[in-house]
Amino acid sequence: MLDWLTSPAFHAFGAPTTWAELLGFASGLVTVYLVVRQHIANWPLGIANVLLLMVAFWHAGLYGDAWLQVVYVVLGAYGWWRWSSGAVPQQVRATTRAEWWWLAAAGVLLTVVLWWYLDRFTESTVPWPDAATTAVSLLATYGQTRRLVESWWLWIAVDVVYVPLYGYKDLWLTALLYLVFLGLCGAGLRAWRAQWSTA
Repeated sequence: MLDWLTSPAFHAFGAPTTWAELLGFASGLVTVYLVVRQHIANWPLGIANVLLLMVAFWHAGLYGDAWLQVVYVVLGAYGWWRWSSGAVPQQVRATTRAEWWWLAAAGVLLTVVLWWYLDRFTESTVPWPDAATTAVSLLATYGQTRRLVESWWLWIAVDVVYVPLYGYKDLWLTALLYLVFLGLCGAGLRAWRAQWSTA
């Protein structure tokens, strides 16, 4: 199965696009659409999506992003549980000042630790951007498990970096996916802010 997932489905811009990347593209689009709509099915589909992307990223040498997908599986299970158990209010809310400080500190610490690991123990050619995007992506996912409106701003910021990063690593379909994600993030931000303002 792994050999099939890492085999080329087609070529784009002179580089092979694997089946893992193609299936990750399709499942990623549906997952983010479901998050925008606040549909609980985003969590199980998102788990399948990140497992596919983990294979694609590892194959491309984006080790930080590959390991990030493992954490996404855990956060996906956590989000699925929180949304289905009623542990999270159905209404979105703003991030508090204390949460912002905690998120900023966690983001800096995660970036530095991940950079150190990627630089010392992997063959990553992009340790800083890989580490920073990994850290911010984790914070954005955590924010979505708690329905924080500003989690969309974190996704927008990280997607702006992901698009050229994936292009640089010849993951052109994934770069296109994250370009589409930018638009979906804008839609998600508008939808969640509208719900928050009427709460």
